[in-house]
Amino acid sequence: MLDISSHDVVLVGGGGAGLRAAIAISEAAPNLSVAVVSKVYPMRSHTVAAEGGAAGVRLADDSLDDHAYDTISGGDWLCDQDAVEVFVKEAPVELMRLEHWGCPWSREPDGRIAVRSFGGMKNTRTWFAADKTGFHMLHTLFQTSLKYDAVTRYDEYYVTRLLVDDGRVQGVVALELTTGKVQAITAKAVILCTGGCGRVFRFTTNAAIKTGDGMALAYRAGAPLKDMEFVQYHPTGLPFTGILITEAARAEGGYLLNKDGYRYLQDYNLGTAEPKPVLRSMELGPRDRLSQAFVREQEKGRTVAGPYGPVVNLDLRHLGAKTISAKLPFVRELCLKYEHIDPITQVIPVRPVVHYMMGGVHTDLNGATPVKGLYAAGEVACVSINGANRLGSNSLPELLVFGARAGRAAAAYAAEQKPPARHLLAQALDEEARLQEQFLQKSGGREPIADLRDEMQKIMEQCAGIYRSGESLAGAAGKLHELQDRFRDIRLDDRGHLFNTELISALELSCMLEVAETMAQCAMERTESRGAHQRTDYPARNDEKFLAHSMTYRTTEGRPRVGYAPVTITRWPPAERVYGR
Repeated sequence: MLDISSHDVVLVGGGGAGLRAAIAISEAAPNLSVAVVSKVYPMRSHTVAAEGGAAGVRLADDSLDDHAYDTISGGDWLCDQDAVEVFVKEAPVELMRLEHWGCPWSREPDGRIAVRSFGGMKNTRTWFAADKTGFHMLHTLFQTSLKYDAVTRYDEYYVTRLLVDDGRVQGVVALELTTGKVQAITAKAVILCTGGCGRVFRFTTNAAIKTGDGMALAYRAGAPLKDMEFVQYHPTGLPFTGILITEAARAEGGYLLNKDGYRYLQDYNLGTAEPKPVLRSMELGPRDRLSQAFVREQEKGRTVAGPYGPVVNLDLRHLGAKTISAKLPFVRELCLKYEHIDPITQVIPVRPVVHYMMGGVHTDLNGATPVKGLYAAGEVACVSINGANRLGSNSLPELLVFGARAGRAAAAYAAEQKPPARHLLAQALDEEARLQEQFLQKSGGREPIADLRDEMQKIMEQCAGIYRSGESLAGAAGKLHELQDRFRDIRLDDRGHLFNTELISALELSCMLEVAETMAQCAMERTESRGAHQRTDYPARNDEKFLAHSMTYRTTEGRPRVGYAPVTITRWPPAERVYGR
């Protein structure tokens, strides 16, 4: 039987953005009831995996304008500059607020909060807590959220649908993982904070939960997805597992070496002002350029052959045991556990790996989407401060800044709305019936979930990776649509209700297939190279035609339709990407 509950605001996702939004709502409007609906226990959200740090201007020799320019240049001028200016101004305030809430930032000997360098940033401005920054930030937010009685958590609930009536989002339908119970949760506003969709690709740093659920929910409800062609590869993932070796390892002085033991990045244009990168800092070039350099080394036969494909070596040995143990303890732990090597005495095999989605649900500066009552923040959203390539250490302060802004905006909106209409429950009953008919009670399905997922991931890696071509992308879009047709004939062996992980996998796959198709379609229609989107058949950036955001809408036939919207330019006109040293 359908269960029903009601709150003023529902947050979908219990990671950093969701918890920051919940706190902001409770601070701004203590009388509002807040629901946090998460498919995992909040401390298992993917924010916990962020290692390196969070960018925010702190030192006297830094400035907000410098942080803004680095972000805009790093994003290859596809960032909305009004959003960036808001972001860099509010980021240090949010980071200091975490300090007051108890976040254990690493310290200098004199007691000041420590900062480290990060890729693509000319000044040192990345706050960190050893190399477990995301864990400590999420822990701080989670503990802080516990003091607000108005916040109700729905842990291990999977949202399958947004309730939309009269063009306004008024709640969600969720499936409780432990029991299989379907829950209708009505609300005056909904904030999506579900993270990215890295699991669309096989080789990714992303946790298994990063399946594009929020993007698909918004897309199906009529909100456009923005800049979905821009997929960030992190240059240093462990082979096989894809586990991230944080950029902090290079910030502390690590070297990238090819099979000859040569620091090959000095041979490539990383966007520096000099003909060749400065040796002391070239490993801190922007992530897109470093990933592209790996492909070029591979083409030249200068990578190292490994059991899971070509790699290069990350060398930390010269840093010494004291530095590694103090500043990179988690890096060492990962290497020992997953590669059985000790970075104090051995090099680390690494390769580029899908890490982050610059694109997401289109929002304004306060997280509002074009669909009334629907907001988004964090990696699921595209506000857009990341443009065509996110700079490392910008994502953690982004979820704080825009999680807080979305929370306050949703609270103000909800305070003015009437309670949701009772007839919304008919939609929830329809969703309950759909889950039964299409999955649990369906007979005769032939397509295994794992086979469809593997095919999707292979298509995306082969056709929408670090380098793309029009021919491969056209083929990918067609194949992905075929997979959606085949999904209708999906087979489930588990027909039970208790902990039916196979059903959740099927629902996640339906989200990933839709999101993947938008990515391939946007990449096919953007006939230029910019940031993380590199077309071998169109190698140049084309500001005349493509200094614009791609906006993807779901048609009535379920196919993506791509249009374009202008990029907001305030004070920094488009120029060549150059990083002063």
